Amino acid sequence: MQLDKATRAEFARLSNEIAAAARAGLALPGTLTHRRTRCGKAGCRCTADPPVLHGPYWSWTRKIENKTVTRYLSDAEVADYQVFFENAKQLRVLLSELEALSLAVVEARPRPARSNRRSD
Repeated sequence: MQLDKATRAEFARLSNEIAAAARAGLALPGTLTHRRTRCGKAGCRCTADPPVLHGPYWSWTRKIENKTVTRYLSDAEVADYQVFFENAKQLRVLLSELEALSLAVVEARPRPARSNRRSD
């Protein structure tokens, strides 16, 4: 399939950025959050009024075989892995742009007229 000059240029830009992001290092999927939690034990400070929550804790949540898996990380682990999360986020953004470009190419292509006749 032939692509116009602008589409080829955009594809080349995205390809180069994806390759650069992949060379930048490892990529960790999922979400990294900094949270405070309640344990729910009677008499604990987290059930007081006002509550004094436990934490803060870093949690890394991702899907493995369609199940949500959460792992708590230390501050040191977050410092070590932060660049991996950033790389994954950048790759997701670039891949989304590539998918949008691909969809635009397909949608811009004329569709053949459908025949109302059935072939038996």
